[in-house]
Amino acid sequence: MKKLLFLLLALGVTGISEAQMTAKYWITFTDKNGSPYSISNPSAYLSQRAIHRRAKFSIPVQMNDLPPNPAYIDSLVKIGAVLFNRCGWLNSVSIAMPDTTTMMPKIRALPFVQKAKFVTAIKPRSGGGKLMSPSLLKPTKKQQRALGTDSANYGQGYNQYHMIQVDCLNNKGFRGKGKQIAIIDTRFGTADKLPAFDSARTRGQILGTWDFVWEIPKVYDDSNNDVHGEEVFSCIAANLPGQLVGDAVDADYYLLRSEDNYSENMIEDDNWASAAEYADSAGADVISSSLGYNTFDDANVSYTYADMNGRTAVASIAATIAAEKGLVVCVAAGNDGGDGWHYIDSPADADSILTVGAVNSSGGYAPFSSTGPTADGRIKPDVAAQGDPAAVASPAGGVTSDFGTSFATPITAGAVASLWQADSNASNMQLIAAIKQSASQYKHPDSLLGYGIPNYCLALNILTGMTENKPVSMLVKTFPNPFTSCITLSFYSSYNQNLTVSLYNILGQTIYQKTEKTATGGNTQIAIDGLQNLPKGLYMVTLTDSQGMTYTQKEIKN
Repeated sequence: MKKLLFLLLALGVTGISEAQMTAKYWITFTDKNGSPYSISNPSAYLSQRAIHRRAKFSIPVQMNDLPPNPAYIDSLVKIGAVLFNRCGWLNSVSIAMPDTTTMMPKIRALPFVQKAKFVTAIKPRSGGGKLMSPSLLKPTKKQQRALGTDSANYGQGYNQYHMIQVDCLNNKGFRGKGKQIAIIDTRFGTADKLPAFDSARTRGQILGTWDFVWEIPKVYDDSNNDVHGEEVFSCIAANLPGQLVGDAVDADYYLLRSEDNYSENMIEDDNWASAAEYADSAGADVISSSLGYNTFDDANVSYTYADMNGRTAVASIAATIAAEKGLVVCVAAGNDGGDGWHYIDSPADADSILTVGAVNSSGGYAPFSSTGPTADGRIKPDVAAQGDPAAVASPAGGVTSDFGTSFATPITAGAVASLWQADSNASNMQLIAAIKQSASQYKHPDSLLGYGIPNYCLALNILTGMTENKPVSMLVKTFPNPFTSCITLSFYSSYNQNLTVSLYNILGQTIYQKTEKTATGGNTQIAIDGLQNLPKGLYMVTLTDSQGMTYTQKEIKN
C-alpha cells in the first residue's frame, strides 16, 4: 500500500533536533480552501480499499476526508514549527516547537488558524522509567488465576471465545480472512519476535505499523517494558495451538501506537484521532482500542463526567467519524468501576461504536469494569466479554493471564472481524445491530454490561434472517443528537412491516406520531421533521414494530 499523505514524516524539516523541542500544540484550521485535494479524486488521500468501502455501502467522500491544506502546514513550518500528526477529519495538525514565546503569536495571527491548543510539554524518548498504564484500563491488582484448558486448540483461551460463541464461527472457517483490524494501543512489546505471532509475521498479515507519539514506523519495545499492546494483539492473533489461539487469526493487522506510557496529556486524544483516520484511509474494517482518557497530568484540562457525551473529547468525535466512514470501532469501557469516577471515558462514550465491558469466567460483571450511561443518557457499555481474567501471550513466551476491559475489547474485535467475513455484505451498523440483538440482555440493557454478552453464532443467523422463525428487526441509529429541526431514524428489518413512530416530551405528552412501512431486508430511513419550534430539552423517540417490540432512544433538542 502506498504511504498515505498525512503520515509523511516532517521531523528534521527545520533542522531542529528532538532535544530542542519543548512543547506540542494542536492547531485547528478554519477551512480547506485552495487545497490541491478534491472530493472528485479520493485516490490522492484514500487507499483503494477505503474507496471501495465507501462505494459498497453508499458512504459519500466528504470534505472531512480531505487532508489539511499543505499550504497552511507549510506556513507553520516556515515559522519554525515541526509537524507531527495531521487529521483531516478535524482539519488539524499536531506541531512541536522550541520557542513558544516567539512562535505562537505568529502562528495564532495566521488568518487560517482557528485555534491553537497547548497539549503537552515534550520529554525526550526513553526506554526506561516507570511504566504508567493507560487511564482506566489496567487493574491495580493482578492476581493470576487458573484458566481452563477445555479445548486442544484454543488452550487457555477456550472459555473467553466459547462464551461469546465465536468458536462456532471459527469452526465454520470464519477466522477473519479478508478483514483488516487496526489496533490502536501502546507499544507492542516484542510482538516482532514472539512465537505467538510467528504465523502473522511469516504470512505477511502485519500490513503496517506507525508510532503517532514520535512519528516513526517502529512500534515495538525491545526492552519489553511496554507489553500492553502485545497482550491485546494476542487475543486476536496469537497462534499457539493447544496454548492460545486468537479468534481472528486469518485477519490482517495494522499496529498503531498513540499512547505515551510516561505521561498522560491531551495530545494522546489527538494522537488517537490521527490513528483512527489512518485506519480508515488505509482501508481497515475494524478498530480495536484499549485506551481511554478522563484525567490528565494537568488537572485543569481533565474531563468531567458531563464531557462524556460523545461530542466533546477529540478521540470520541474521531471514533464516531470512523463509524460514519463504515468501520466497526471497538473501544474498552475502562477499569474504573470500583473507584470514584466509575464511568466510561473517552472514546468509549462515542456514538455508533461498540464499547466493551468485562465479565468474569462465569459471565458475571467484573467489578472493575467501568459503567454507563453516557452523560447524555445513552446505554454504555454496549456489550461485554471476558476480561476477569483473560488469557494473553506471555512476554516470556507461552501464555499468561491479565485483567481488564483492555482484553475484552480485542476478543470482541476479533469476533466482529470473523462475523463480518461470514456476511461481508452487512454494513457496520447492521453488524452492530445484530451483535446487540444476539446478546444476553438485549431486551433489558443496563449500565453495567449494556446489552450483555453476545452470541456471535446467533448474530450471524440474525444477519441472514434465520432466528428461530422470529422476524428480525432493530433500531440501528437515531441522528443527529442533539437535533434542531429533524430527527432521522435508521431501522433494520428482514421483512416488510409497519412501524409506529412516536416522539414524546419529558412529561410524556405525544408530540408526533405516524405509521411507516419498512423496506425489505435492509435499513429504512424515517424522518421526523418540522421540529424547529420545539422547546429545548429532553425528548423520547419510540418505534413499535408489528410484533409489539418497542425501541426507545433519548434525544436532546438544542
